[in-house]
Amino acid sequence: MTRTAVAAPALGFAALLALAGPAAAADGSVQGNLAPVAVNGVNGSGQAMAEISGTTLSFTLAAQGLLNGAPHAAHIHFGQDARHECPTAADNNAAPLSGETMPEEHLTTTEGAPAYGEIVVSLTKSGDTSPESGLAVDRFASEGSFEYSRGDVQVSAEVAQAILSGQSVVVVHGVDHDGNGTYNPEGRGASDLMPELPGEATDPALCGVLGASQMGSMPKGGVETGAGSTAGVENVGRIGAGVGAVAAAGGVALYARRRFSTDS
Repeated sequence: MTRTAVAAPALGFAALLALAGPAAAADGSVQGNLAPVAVNGVNGSGQAMAEISGTTLSFTLAAQGLLNGAPHAAHIHFGQDARHECPTAADNNAAPLSGETMPEEHLTTTEGAPAYGEIVVSLTKSGDTSPESGLAVDRFASEGSFEYSRGDVQVSAEVAQAILSGQSVVVVHGVDHDGNGTYNPEGRGASDLMPELPGEATDPALCGVLGASQMGSMPKGGVETGAGSTAGVENVGRIGAGVGAVAAAGGVALYARRRFSTDS
């Protein structure tokens, strides 16, 4: 598959600004191109833009080239002690997980955490956006290509400042390592965050640092999206709307209501 740069969604920040609240402690916009996470080999791309007005965050997130019909948790990450960047191949310690046969070919969420830090905002399509919604799977995208926007996210002054200062990182999760069209434990093994889950469900797929925006709006055209639909989530099993502990590993933990498998 030839990697193509994702075209950003048509909704610009003029519309998002109308949704944002009045200016307070911090104001500005940032953007970042999302590229495949090192080692994990996703043939995808994306773009994220964020507008801060005081402590109100508005964002647009678009991506393509991901596994279709599977949930893709997405977050803004930040940590005081993090490097404020996307992980590199050097972050892969190649330590084998249970059932994993080729650890050098998989970079886990835990391995990426020193680069990007913990979840500070869950980029859900509706409802809660705190780290506790780190994998409220019914409120994230489940298409291979998607785009959605929100303008009502409340963040702390510290998080607002981190976003505007270029210290935050957007990560989209979910990698079909073996290319069989589903999240499964064969080869990759169990998740480093929750052993009941396959690691494919929680590994980081796309990543980008949010930096100073040079554009007044996201460019028009391009990617065909699912318009923010949650259709297809039932095809990968009910993972639950709640989350387990996410902050310590800087990533995602899911509550599995039934096992991911390739069995029919």
